[in-house]
Amino acid sequence: MTKLTVLSADDKLAEIRRLYFSATKKTIAEDLAKAVQLLKSMNSEEERERATVYMDGLSQMRSDWTRESGGNRRPRKGS
Repeated sequence: MTKLTVLSADDKLAEIRRLYFSATKKTIAEDLAKAVQLLKSMNSEEERERATVYMDGLSQMRSDWTRESGGNRRPRKGS
């Protein structure tokens, strides 16, 4: 049987940071989804605030790479 480990807030932040620095065009959707799940599992607003810069960065990379590849993009309001 596989032993499950419970990650600390610092471990979760470290994993989000790792996802941020290792993200590529091919992995960004999966990386962002994993980061969101980790963020949701954090217990306090203070813990989540520490991850904000990485989450913003992952979101921006996804937007930029989607735009570059001509992928599905929702029109902006007012456009």
